[in-house]
Amino acid sequence: MGFVSADKQTLVEAAGKEFAEFAALSARHGDGWGIATCNVEAHPELLVEPTRASVSKAFDQASHNLKSSGALLHLRWATGGLAINEGNTHPFTYRDYSFTHNGALLPPESIDPFIDPKYVALRRGQTDSESYFYLIVTEIEKYGVARGLRSAVNIIRKNSVYSSINCMFLTPTEFFVVNEHNDERIPHGELPGYYDLFYRADGKEVLVASSGWTQTDWQELPNHKIMKVDRASLAIEISDLNE
Repeated sequence: MGFVSADKQTLVEAAGKEFAEFAALSARHGDGWGIATCNVEAHPELLVEPTRASVSKAFDQASHNLKSSGALLHLRWATGGLAINEGNTHPFTYRDYSFTHNGALLPPESIDPFIDPKYVALRRGQTDSESYFYLIVTEIEKYGVARGLRSAVNIIRKNSVYSSINCMFLTPTEFFVVNEHNDERIPHGELPGYYDLFYRADGKEVLVASSGWTQTDWQELPNHKIMKVDRASLAIEISDLNE
């Protein structure tokens, strides 16, 4: 889940009365939770805990009390073999950027050759998601944020087998959401549409979230698309990843 808004608010306020239903997804996604807040005047602030959100007092307090004009929330379901610890818990942050990812890349090391070595020492975990993040940072150095994000996604598309490259990327001025997933690689036991993304915009906020909970009157972000939200105006642009 991610949101940007005109005024500072909590995650519960941003999501509304169904937030408890979203948090209940931690029954399956119970390998950690994390929140990155990013106000326009400050670097991201990160709070992560490698425990189930639904039983965490820290999660309850943060979601009800931590106010910001932009935030990312991630409920982790660990990829097989990866440790459940703080280092592997999303979101990931670097300077003005914060990031979450839902999915898996195979093999996990497939994108390592494309990451600038100077970022390797900055890693706090061992996930393919963090590799994805630093690939984006590498490409942003070359092309700027919007083009760099697109470039990173297309490197993965060409060099990895993936279930999903869905991600959220937040900066002090923009909020990006990538929807790029493979419906043939939905995790066993999950329903069709598992990787679908939906958004709600009302002129005061833009909220984007994964499926699996009540999202009445939300709009679907189509697969193979990227959304950009300008945080000053809350204007939304949706375009093809190939552009």
